[in-house]
Amino acid sequence: MPANKLILAARIVTCDDNDNVFINHAIEIQDDVITRIAPLQQFDLSKFSGEMYDYSEYTLIPGFVQTHIHLCQTLFRGLADDLELLDWLQKKIFPYENAHNAASLSASVRLGLHELLSGGTTTIVDMGTLRNQEIIFDELIYAKIRAFAGKCMIDENDLSGNFKESTDENLKSSYELAKEFHNIPDGRIKYAFAPRFALSCSEKLMKETKEMMKDFPGSFLHTHSSENKHEVEAVRKKYGKENIEYFDSINLLDDHTVLAHCIHLNDKEIKSLKNNSVRVAHCPSSNLKLGSGIANIPGLLKEGISVSLGADGAPCNNNLSAFTEMRLASLIQKPLHGPTVMDAKTIFKLATIEGAKALHLGNEIGSIEVGKKSDIVLLDLERAELPLDKSGDAVYSSIVYSANKENVKEVMIGGEWVVSNGDVLIYDEKELVEDGKSELMKLLSRAYSNNK
Repeated sequence: MPANKLILAARIVTCDDNDNVFINHAIEIQDDVITRIAPLQQFDLSKFSGEMYDYSEYTLIPGFVQTHIHLCQTLFRGLADDLELLDWLQKKIFPYENAHNAASLSASVRLGLHELLSGGTTTIVDMGTLRNQEIIFDELIYAKIRAFAGKCMIDENDLSGNFKESTDENLKSSYELAKEFHNIPDGRIKYAFAPRFALSCSEKLMKETKEMMKDFPGSFLHTHSSENKHEVEAVRKKYGKENIEYFDSINLLDDHTVLAHCIHLNDKEIKSLKNNSVRVAHCPSSNLKLGSGIANIPGLLKEGISVSLGADGAPCNNNLSAFTEMRLASLIQKPLHGPTVMDAKTIFKLATIEGAKALHLGNEIGSIEVGKKSDIVLLDLERAELPLDKSGDAVYSSIVYSANKENVKEVMIGGEWVVSNGDVLIYDEKELVEDGKSELMKLLSRAYSNNK
């Protein structure tokens, strides 16, 4: 099979430093790297010897980067609605995660990956679950997605007492998993150490996790913070500090730390995020559905704090669509800060290049540029329900405010097609659904038995 590919597009939304939008251009790809971007007339198509794809009706964009996902929870979609965070965890999510076995976890992850790929997401940061994390890594590799992932670490749990492991077990298994899966294959999968949140992790676990990261350059620490007022109050009661303040006091914060949510912050905590170059994963759908609040994202961006987007998990969302997160990330801020904030271009960049930069992958992915990996999405924006004028910056409005996953037609990760004509090439959707139904029934039975 020829290693080089040529892709013709109606427009290319690059997300490069100049925010170029090219009309009637093509990109050439050698193996997994973009080697040329030029107007169509500069290519001699009759002499091109590789694979040529005529998508001259489509808009080519960088793949979406989602920096906070829970693939292990996809199976629980619709089973934990209309609850506040700590009740949601105690009554539903922790018991369900505790009931996972290898088969149900695999079914859950596959369903989530199918949805993410079909919606144009090409890179994720996933928080796994307590057991069978190797299953998640195997599925990530099979799906060809780019990912940071790691075992969820819990050594204290007042919400669900039997859903935890000893501190030493957490540390030992996480280290072994990182040794096996960090930077494979060819660097596409990296490890993200994942202590669940301050209320479920001892100080020793947090500190020693951060220390372990030194053995795995390029790894991240991925946890939750300041999501819910009751959570913040409980952290204050347990540690005598605000959530970010506590993390800072144990040296958890730096530019390889991804904190999901960060809604309830004081000025000192915001300064701490800035001074430590922490990465914030903003999850607007989850924050709204759980009633957690609205993060002051315009304020964080004004301070130069890294912000990117994530769908969180299916039970608190209830989808994993980057389009949904983009639209909401913009709209929820406008009643608070005015209609000019969080414009469509800013939001689109949070979902692409800013996500890549947050993960120190800005030189590899997140924009369409020569020398970068060919993680690309082709959108059909020539639809009646989308704006007719897509000239200049209007294309960002089409993508952020009007488009959805139905407009995703083709997806490539690292030079390999994973979605074609809207269909995920990795999986049979019907089989995923049937397997998911079967495994869900068995999981619910186990969860019921565990809690009798």
